[in-house]
Amino acid sequence: MVRAHFKSVVFVAILIGATFLLRPLGAASDDDAAIATSLADMLRAARQVISNNQVRINDPNLGDKGLTGRVVLEQALVIYKKNTGTDPASIDPASRHGRLLRAQMDAIVEATDANQATINAKGVGFKGFIPAVFARLVNEAFENRAKNEAQVKVTAPEQLVRNRKARPDAWETDVIRTKLVQPDWARGEAYSAETQISGRQAFRMMMPEYYAASCLTCHGSPKGETDITGYPKEGGKEGDLGAVISVTLLK
Repeated sequence: MVRAHFKSVVFVAILIGATFLLRPLGAASDDDAAIATSLADMLRAARQVISNNQVRINDPNLGDKGLTGRVVLEQALVIYKKNTGTDPASIDPASRHGRLLRAQMDAIVEATDANQATINAKGVGFKGFIPAVFARLVNEAFENRAKNEAQVKVTAPEQLVRNRKARPDAWETDVIRTKLVQPDWARGEAYSAETQISGRQAFRMMMPEYYAASCLTCHGSPKGETDITGYPKEGGKEGDLGAVISVTLLK
């Protein structure tokens, strides 16, 4: 098992976490943990770019926002390097880590470029292109590029899941219920394990994220009130577990 801490500040529908302090396992497990952590860090970095640009994206008076896939990736790389101290260009592109990270970077560009019409729509205020939606689109594009090798998903306790595609599977549900939401579970600690998926060995890591104050605009009180995205608010409080980044590396 790997436990970890990580931290970043984010916007509406995004949560708060902390920098990984990985406890040592065997060499192979260390590599898996490092890759899973890196993929989570890159997703968070790209998601933060979309968060930082929400006012710009939702400006009805502005057409072309200049927020292309390449621009989003460039800004995400700055955040990733600052948060991790690592330049992705320094990671061997022939290694598993390098291949998967580059597939994810390509997915970031793809998800952004595929939504330029929405991002640049003039005369429209709230576009619905929020960080949570962006993260799902990136994860779907990444899975298509990393078929049979890796998956990244942002899930949550089932009662908080708004999109059916993000529902936790049985393993994720068990980890959330028996570990991440327990009172004695250290805040920000990740959980990992070697398990099986459809008969294949897999390394899986679950990284909890917590509601920041800004998240409560959509996820806070009063519970049941419709938020700007059209969903009922969950009645969450700052610091509550709001989501989990789940990374799967197939053997």
